[in-house]
Parts: sequence; structure tokens; C-alpha cells
Amino acid sequence: VTRRNLVHALLYLVVSLFAVAVVFYTLGAPFVAALEVIVYAGAIMMLFVFAVMLLNLSADSPPRVPWTAWVGPGILVAVLLAEVVYGLTLGPRSPGGSAVGPAAVSEALYGPYVLGVELASMLLLAALIGARHLAARTRDEEEDA
Repeated sequence: VTRRNLVHALLYLVVSLFAVAVVFYTLGAPFVAALEVIVYAGAIMMLFVFAVMLLNLSADSPPRVPWTAWVGPGILVAVLLAEVVYGLTLGPRSPGGSAVGPAAVSEALYGPYVLGVELASMLLLAALIGARHLAARTRDEEEDA
């Protein structure tokens, strides 16, 4: 996160998720690109924006992090970069499988797991209502003080 304003940071994250969708589309996977836009850039990011706005999070100045805290992430970046370079030098390999259409994907996801998907949607709805209730109660307590 490079911005202190959380809403701006979330908007930049939405832009980066759209960029990932464009990459999927250019790689020949329009269905995955559409899912990326609908699920991540649409639903999850709206949930984040609502949470930030409902909880009224302020942009406090972040604490200074010592340089030693960057050693672990630096090692991780070096390992991942080495893995990418190693993977690119091996050359392209053909995937081991056949193409699957959107109807088959939806049947596989929602066919046997309809109850799980519906329960997850109800859980997300309950979390959103609970966050709204907590934010309203906190706001009322601040006004009374």
C-alpha cells in the first residue's frame, strides 16, 4: 500500500485486479478474465470499500519499520524471482489436459456444492449486517460523548 487514504489504496487495488483480468484475456482465457472482474474487482472490493466506509477508519501515520523487517520479504522476492527466471528458461510446455467450457465449470462448482455456496453467501450477508451494526453503535457512542 503506497497511499495513506484507504479508499484510494482500494481503488488502486481494483485497477491492478482489472490489469490481471486483461492479462488473462490476452492469454486466451476470457472466462477467467470475466470471473476476475466479477468476483475480485466487483464483489470482494466492494466488500472492502463498505468495510472501510462503515468502520470509519482514519489514515493514521504508520509506525516506522526497521530495515531488518525487510530481510524476510527480500529473501522471498529473490526466491520467487529465481523461480520465475528458471521457469522461463525451460521454455514453453503444453498443458496436460483439455479445454473446459464455462458450463462445465459452473456445473462442477455449483452442482454438488449448492448448499455450501448458499451458506457462504448468507455468512457474508451476516458479516456485512454485523459490521453495519457495529459501525452504527460506535458512531452513536461518539455522538453521545
